[in-house]
Amino acid sequence: MINLKGRNIFIAGGSRGIGRASALMAAGAGANVAVGYASDDAAAQETVKRIEALGCKALALRADVSDEAQITGAIDRAAAAWGGLDGLVVSAGIFEGAAIEEMTLEFWNRSLRINLTGTFLAVKAAVPHLRRQGKGGSIVIYTSTAGQRGSDIYSAYATSKGGQIMFMRSMAKELAADQIRVNCVAPAWTETDMARGPIDRIGRDKVVAGFPLGRIGQPDDVAGATVYLLSDLAKFVTGMTLTVDGGKDMRG
Repeated sequence: MINLKGRNIFIAGGSRGIGRASALMAAGAGANVAVGYASDDAAAQETVKRIEALGCKALALRADVSDEAQITGAIDRAAAAWGGLDGLVVSAGIFEGAAIEEMTLEFWNRSLRINLTGTFLAVKAAVPHLRRQGKGGSIVIYTSTAGQRGSDIYSAYATSKGGQIMFMRSMAKELAADQIRVNCVAPAWTETDMARGPIDRIGRDKVVAGFPLGRIGQPDDVAGATVYLLSDLAKFVTGMTLTVDGGKDMRG
């Protein structure tokens, strides 16, 4: 069984979807979890209650991941409350599509600002705390299969996600001397509020048909990969992208 007992984890975007599933699974393995969230106070508080019901400590910390002062302040508060930080999960992001002729500069910049710059800012804020522990740590970044293969009208999203993978690999090299592991998890279509609209527009049956395992991914599928990477079971795994896609894009 995966054991995260006594570990302190910050999850940026932990109030809903995949981030919430990972927060609850990490707490089920014994971790204290700080839930970073952008705007939905009720969802964040509900997640905190569910974590506390599992016997772990929890905090809800509101912060825009693309605002350096906000995300740095939230991570600093979590570390101060619990005396340190052992892990970071970056789940916060947006998923928006537009054809190139219709895409504005504002649209393009929004995708990169939240998905890619937000990842950079969260990692930058967490690293001093992970280093201070003196025993390493784990950073998990949610990218996407779109960041590995590209996309059609989701080009800005795919670009931001591909950038996350290159940033992860660079950080894995830079932070290895401190035993801080950095990895990505790349889900395909996953049943979340953010993905439900696009899935329905494409056609649910058509989306399901693309998965050899015969179903759309669930948040817990991604959470399982996340908790593994946070744990000592993955203590020799860094610089990798773990694809969670039901065999959709089989790579060897």
